[in-house]
Amino acid sequence: MSESPDAAPVPRRRFEWIRAATDRVPTRWFAGLATAAFLAATAAFGGLATAAPPELAQLEPGDAHVTDQRSLTVKRAVLIDELPGSGVFPEEGQRVLALVVDVENTWDEPQGSFGKESIGDSFTIEGVDAEADSSVARLDDATTSPELQPGVPAELVYTWAVDADDYAEGDELTVTLQELSLYTGSFVMNGQWWTDPVPDATVTLEIEDVGAGAEPEEAGDDG
Repeated sequence: MSESPDAAPVPRRRFEWIRAATDRVPTRWFAGLATAAFLAATAAFGGLATAAPPELAQLEPGDAHVTDQRSLTVKRAVLIDELPGSGVFPEEGQRVLALVVDVENTWDEPQGSFGKESIGDSFTIEGVDAEADSSVARLDDATTSPELQPGVPAELVYTWAVDADDYAEGDELTVTLQELSLYTGSFVMNGQWWTDPVPDATVTLEIEDVGAGAEPEEAGDDG
């Protein structure tokens, strides 16, 4: 016995209702639901894998860290009561932390040694307050914040005023050496500068406590 031609197929009406309803749902909802389903599935298998950051090279004091911007060799870390001529003036209850380095400007333009986007921005010291009074000077003539010419090596001392009980003889100091990228300005901003520091290596060295510093020669001492 054949079906009456007037009988509407119920399943088709139901599918048409579902299709009409989904047509009114924004497409981005489906994308969100698909993403949620994907995350739920990956969570069951331990979640999404994350790539481990590359390990930093471990250098020794006296090893040069060379980039397109500069060559920097960390030599000594010294704790001293005060260091006249360094550009840092410790207050009561403070001392001076000094980092002695050899630097050579490997770029083809003069570079500053201190401040943002300078050679001084290419390393950090773990634990040192970024807001601490700080400076840099040449060791040979005490010129503060010297400009470094291309290819001319210089021995510098970077200094920070630190609380007297923050560091002691024999403490380890970790210096993170960073690589900066050369940025070339256009349109509104012209020129070139080094920016976007990325950690590349570390140097760990022991702090030497030299007390008040060099002792003055005794009067009448002819050597």
